[in-house]
Amino acid sequence: MAGTRFGGRTLARSQALQLLFQAEATNRLVSEVLAGEYALDEGPLDPYAERIALGCDSMLHELDAVIGVTSANWSVSRMPAVDRNLLRLALYEMLEVDEVDTAVAIDECVELAKAYGTDESSRFVNGLLGKVARRMEAGEDVVAMALQEMSEREGNDTYGEDDEAEDAYDPYGPANLTDEDLPDWARE
Repeated sequence: MAGTRFGGRTLARSQALQLLFQAEATNRLVSEVLAGEYALDEGPLDPYAERIALGCDSMLHELDAVIGVTSANWSVSRMPAVDRNLLRLALYEMLEVDEVDTAVAIDECVELAKAYGTDESSRFVNGLLGKVARRMEAGEDVVAMALQEMSEREGNDTYGEDDEAEDAYDPYGPANLTDEDLPDWARE
């Protein structure tokens, strides 16, 4: 949504999303983005934004594993970049930021998905994060389990067979986004 203004930690999360998006789009680490010029919709950079963006970047493999095993028939690489990075941020907060309640992390992610994502983004991120939250509440080590499952998938020759099912399953509509689908700060 153009013109959406956030404050406090919501603004920090929005800034962190923008940093993650820029790092991914330019194939750099968040620390490299921060060391150079970067674009923010609103500034200056909030210290909490920097903290969670760097934290996500340091756990990218683990966060993507959790997302990948939780998302049925939809690989992390095929998700819209905004959704993928929002999920990373929320999962990082759920797993690593003790002062943020899981429900708050999910709610904030859903609100940012409404502002920056596709029409289906908020429902998608809410559902995926809800699954992870239920597993965490049940006492599961979601990261260890996800890494184990990913390792088993990579060692299984039938892993590639899921690609056909994945191609047929498209909860977002067209896989290729146009400029109109991107948030204002990502169009530049």
